[in-house]
Amino acid sequence: MILKILSKLLSIGTMLSTLGFIGATSVQIFARFFLANALSSTEEASRLFFFYAMSFAAGLALRDKYYVELDIFYRKFPKKIRKLTDIFVQLSSIFLFAIMAIFSVQYIHLGSIETSPSMKIPMSFAFFSLLLMSLTLLIYGIVELAKRNKLK
Repeated sequence: MILKILSKLLSIGTMLSTLGFIGATSVQIFARFFLANALSSTEEASRLFFFYAMSFAAGLALRDKYYVELDIFYRKFPKKIRKLTDIFVQLSSIFLFAIMAIFSVQYIHLGSIETSPSMKIPMSFAFFSLLLMSLTLLIYGIVELAKRNKLK
């Protein structure tokens, strides 16, 4: 139930951020070709929308196994080695995302004392995307590890 709600929120966030990215980029292109002065904030806004689109989508990509797997050698391993490799990779990923989440909180705190150059918003808002990404990857990594160990 909670994972369904999380997935729905991440999907909505991905869609809105992607639409924001497209919109900001379109305004930027239009301004460069048809206006005397291009808005400097559109470049920063498109970058921010891109960060959030990737952060919202990262957990969903892990959930749906959209990341690239190099399994040409993996498939030749015996079943026991593959299971151990799966567990090692999942645990390593979970550890990495946990470390990333911890340090992204510090990064957000550092960003609270500075503002973005053109949009004048706190940089902690931009840096929050790192925490969002690391937490969703951590959650779906734990879910995947539990699924793999339950099935085998």
